[in-house]
Amino acid sequence: MDYSQAAGLIYTELALWGRTAIRYVPKLAIAIVVLVLFTFLARWISRLVVRGFDRFSDNHSVINLTGAVVRVLVVAVGLFIGLSILNLDKAVTSLLAGAGVIALAVGFAFQDLTANFISGTMIALARPIQVGDTIETNGFLGKVLDIKLRSIVLDNFQGQTIEIPSKDVFQKPVTNFSRTGERRLELSYGISFIDDLAKAQAVAIEAIQALPFVRADKPVEIHYRGFTIDNVQGYVWFWIDQRKTNPPLATSEAIKALKKAFDQHDILMMFPPHTFDLKKRKRDEQAG
Repeated sequence: MDYSQAAGLIYTELALWGRTAIRYVPKLAIAIVVLVLFTFLARWISRLVVRGFDRFSDNHSVINLTGAVVRVLVVAVGLFIGLSILNLDKAVTSLLAGAGVIALAVGFAFQDLTANFISGTMIALARPIQVGDTIETNGFLGKVLDIKLRSIVLDNFQGQTIEIPSKDVFQKPVTNFSRTGERRLELSYGISFIDDLAKAQAVAIEAIQALPFVRADKPVEIHYRGFTIDNVQGYVWFWIDQRKTNPPLATSEAIKALKKAFDQHDILMMFPPHTFDLKKRKRDEQAG
C-alpha cells in the first residue's frame, strides 16, 4: 500500500465522520436545548416545591433537602432525554450502571460521610431536636444554632460553637431541656444537728418560692438525704421558667436566697470540720 492509498483511506474516513457529524448537528442542538430547558425547569420546580413545603412546615433542613433532590431528578431526566435524542440509549444504560457502581464505591469509601448524611436526614425528618433547643449530647451542653445534614451546631454558652457529627447525635442519647419547656433544678445544702429541720425546711421553701423565675404552678420540695460527720444533708427541688432565666443564673440566685434566709433565721449552714470560720470568730470576739 503506497502513501496515496493511505491518504485516500484517511480522507474517506474523515469525510464519513464529517457527514455523520453534520447529520447529528440538528439532534445535538435539540439535545442541548432540551438539557438547558430541563435545567431551568429544575430550578423552577425546586423553588415551587420549597415554597409549597414552606407553607405547612418550618423544618428548613427537610425543605432544602427535598428541593435539592427534586432539582437533581429533573436535570437527570433532561440528560437522559437528550441522550435518547442522540440515539445513545446504550450510553444511558451504561450511565445508569456506572452510576450504581460509583455510588457503591463512594458509599464504601466515605462511610462516615454517608452515615452522617443519612443520620442528618433522619434527624431532620423525626425532629428530636430543633433550632433554639438547649440540649446535652456526647458530653456537650449547648443551644442548637443549626441543624445541618452533616452536623449539628451548638452554642456552648461560653462564646464558642461546637459542631457535632449527625451520626453521633442520632446514635447516642440526647437530653433535650427545651422540648417540654420545663426544667427542674436541684440545690444541696447542709445544716447543723442542733437546728430544727422542720423550721429549716419551711424557711427554705419560702425563700425559693419568692424568687421571680420559680414557677408558681410547681411545688418547691425540700428533702433530707442523710447525716454526715458535721451536718444534715438536705436538697431543694424547684422548677424554673426558662423564658425568664437560665439554669446557671437560677442556681446562683437560689444559693444566695437560701443563704440569706438561713442567716436571718439563725440556721447554721455547716462548714467541713477542718475549716475555720475566721469571720465568725472575729464576730464572737467583738461581741465578747
